[in-house]
Amino acid sequence: MDIKPTSLAFQQAIRDFHQARQQAVLHDLLAAITGQSDDLLDYNEVYEQLKGGPAVDRGLQDIPLDAIAGSVGRCTEFTRTFLPRSKGDVRRWAEVKAAMVEQGRFRPINVYQIDQVYFVLDGNHRVSIARQEGETHIPAYVTEIKTDVPLTPDVQPDELISKARYADFLAWTRLHELRPEADLSVTAPGQYRILEAQIERHRHWLSRRRQRDISSQGAVERWYDDLYRPGIRLIRRQGLLRHFPHRTETDLYAWLVQHQVELRQELGWEVEPADAAADLVDHFSRAPWQMVKRVTEKIRRALLPPPLDAGPPPGWWRTELHRPDEALFRDIVVPVTGERANWAGLTQALTVAQRDGSRLHGLHVVPTPAEAENEASRQLQAEFEQRCQAAKVPGELTIKPGNVIRTIGDQARWADLVVIHLDHLPRPRLDDRLMSGFGALVRGCPRPVLAVPHQPAPLTRALLAYDGSPKANEALFIAAYLAGKWQAPLTVVTVTENEQIGPATLQSARAYLEGQGVSATFVQERGAIAWAIIRTAHLYECDFIIMGGYGFSPVWEIILGSEVDQVLRAKQWPVLICR
Repeated sequence: MDIKPTSLAFQQAIRDFHQARQQAVLHDLLAAITGQSDDLLDYNEVYEQLKGGPAVDRGLQDIPLDAIAGSVGRCTEFTRTFLPRSKGDVRRWAEVKAAMVEQGRFRPINVYQIDQVYFVLDGNHRVSIARQEGETHIPAYVTEIKTDVPLTPDVQPDELISKARYADFLAWTRLHELRPEADLSVTAPGQYRILEAQIERHRHWLSRRRQRDISSQGAVERWYDDLYRPGIRLIRRQGLLRHFPHRTETDLYAWLVQHQVELRQELGWEVEPADAAADLVDHFSRAPWQMVKRVTEKIRRALLPPPLDAGPPPGWWRTELHRPDEALFRDIVVPVTGERANWAGLTQALTVAQRDGSRLHGLHVVPTPAEAENEASRQLQAEFEQRCQAAKVPGELTIKPGNVIRTIGDQARWADLVVIHLDHLPRPRLDDRLMSGFGALVRGCPRPVLAVPHQPAPLTRALLAYDGSPKANEALFIAAYLAGKWQAPLTVVTVTENEQIGPATLQSARAYLEGQGVSATFVQERGAIAWAIIRTAHLYECDFIIMGGYGFSPVWEIILGSEVDQVLRAKQWPVLICR
């Protein structure tokens, strides 16, 4: 290259170099501030980590400059956009540019190609100058290196760890051969350990089910088709990528799998993927409305003692149902204390479970972690399981330390119904209402509560107390389900007190039930509401009552009392309290 240092082209190239080097300093400073690397990718490191395969000569091509993101042996001399970093490189850079100006073209460079990324073997200065000149493409002799792992020009050096683990994962699973369309890229390398563990668990499960050993290849195929693909469909259906935009679908799938494992350890039972996905959004979404929701909930729980906590709005529990065509009460929480009379709640829950095909989740709340491990707790667990086995109902007991009301409410969120035996019926005195743990539980509980104040009932004839309120509409919804699914005769009573509720209310219930294909007996009563409900239950020989929950704010309920409490104090029927 015969370029005179005194030529105008060379002198201009010198000035261009210094300008480009100043830009490199600014780019490196910005990279340090943002934490995003501005270094070129090292070809040898990428080749080793991604387990590069055979080389294929692709000949001379025009390649996009933006796709050149690496170099062979000169990674630290240029930024990711090929701005020069070294002051000592000025003469070489200027000579190349001056020659390019005089010749009016670029000589072809030599590159390796791995997926969508090019690595310069010869011609780093030509790439740097071409970018400075605003070119979009450059001629290059291309040698393609085969790999099964996708690579893009925007990849960060630390992301190569994830890429390397992906290569290991593909070598272990052979998914690139078994399911060529599969893309299981992640942003965090630890995700593949979760996937590998799930595949192994699925292989053991398949082997037990089929009573023969399942090969690793067979397990991978069944895992991908039976677990991974349905999981991805769930992630897309629930729009999880909108809440976690910088993650991949496989990131979210692995996170969902791990979250299910953690919830199993916390709750003591399996949680459906749809419920676990919704919980991830509730607790970790970066969407502004979700963040506001979390802060509001923390403030509410911190400021409001349980007796004054009104809980979620009416009908909120139904918005979380992800299985409209299945059993309504598939999972039931049953708090137990171990006292002899308290087993009435479990006995009643077993009746519901036998009718609805439910799973029971017993809950025993203790003051301290030590009490969860003592002999009394172990005996309680054994008796709970024995009673469930005798009734042929799947059930398991979880023993947790904590506040009773809060713990029951937290566990109930993962179920569809709470069945609880009332050791102490709500009393009419103001101070008793203020201290009522049951009232606080029902108000704050996110699910309907079946209160059992006396001996369990067979649940064969239902009475719906209906006044047209939002919570009464939830009771109407459940009554329609039970009358249809359980074939339980239904009586609907409305009570006119001070002419506030008239025939239109009863007609509204009639229209809804007829629309659901449910027949019922309709009764309109007058007078005190609670006594009219009790009188109707006796007259029509009902053995359980369905009604809306507390209708006023917690403060007014404490001051004025409640129709729910009055019905419970009759000690005649289980009462399903809806919210």
